Amino acid sequence: MSKLSSSLKALIAAPYARPNTTPASPHVRSIYEALRTEAKGKNVGVPAWLSLSTAATMTMNSPEGLTQLYELVTDKSKDKNQSVQTAELMREVGLKCIGFNGVPRTINCLGAFRSSLPSEIVSSLSTTPSRTSSPQNINATLSRGSSLWTSIYRPFDSKLFSKLADSHPDLPVFIVNHEYGALFSDPPELNRGKVGRVLTSVIAVACLRAQTGVGPQVTSHVFGLRKAFEDGSANAEGEEVVEGGEWLAGEEGNAWLLQAVDRIVEAIGEGKGSTFAPGMERIKSKL
Repeated sequence: MSKLSSSLKALIAAPYARPNTTPASPHVRSIYEALRTEAKGKNVGVPAWLSLSTAATMTMNSPEGLTQLYELVTDKSKDKNQSVQTAELMREVGLKCIGFNGVPRTINCLGAFRSSLPSEIVSSLSTTPSRTSSPQNINATLSRGSSLWTSIYRPFDSKLFSKLADSHPDLPVFIVNHEYGALFSDPPELNRGKVGRVLTSVIAVACLRAQTGVGPQVTSHVFGLRKAFEDGSANAEGEEVVEGGEWLAGEEGNAWLLQAVDRIVEAIGEGKGSTFAPGMERIKSKL
C-alpha cells in the first residue's frame, strides 16, 4: 500500500480543518449541572434531559463532554445497574444521532466514550446487535418506519414524501425505510437503552439545533414532539412514560429544550458556536 507524504499528512491535520474531536470546556459540567437542577424543578426526568444533553454533545463532537455528563449522572450512584443503564441510554442516543449528524461523529464519540467508562461498566454493556435485518423482520421494520414517519409529519407525510422524491426518487425511500424504520424506531429485540417515541423527537430537535443551518428541520421535529402526545403514540403499547415529556412538548418546554441545547453549544464551543458547519475556519498564521 502506498504511503501518505508528510506534507499530505500535515494538510489533513491542519488546525484550521479541526481534524480532532472537541475538548470539553471547563464550563460544560456546570451547564450540565444547571440543566439537571432546572429539569428536576420542572419535573423533567433524567432520561429526557440526559438524552437532549447527549445528543447536543454528540453533535458538538465532544467525547470528553459525554464522559463528564456520564460522571455527573452516576456520581453519587452506588447502583451498578443504574450506571450501566445510563451508559446504555447514552450509547443508544448516540446511535440515533447517525440519522442527523452522520456516521463519523458517532463512531468517534462512542468509541472514545466506551474507552472512558470503568471496566466493570464496559464488561456489563450489551454486545448483541438488535438491528440485524432478515427476511423474517424486514416487513416489521418497514412498517415501524412508515408509522413513525406518519406520526411525526402528519398531515403532510405523503406530500413531504413526494417532494423529497422529486429531489431523488430514493431519498424518501432511504429516509423512511432505513432511518425511521431501522434506526429511529426501537426494534422489539432492543432490551437495553430503549429511547422510545418521545425521546427520539427530543434527540432530533437537540441534534438539529446544535448543527445550525437547518431551521426547517428543527421546526418539523418540534412539531413531531408535540404530535407524539396529540396522536397518542407517546402512550402506545411498549412505550415507557417519559417524565416531563408532555411539558417538553408544550410551548414553554419547547423553548427550554432549544435554549438548553444553545447553552451546551455555547459552553463546548467556548463562544465560537457549533463545530458542525464552521469547522473550516481559517487560522491567522500562514497556511
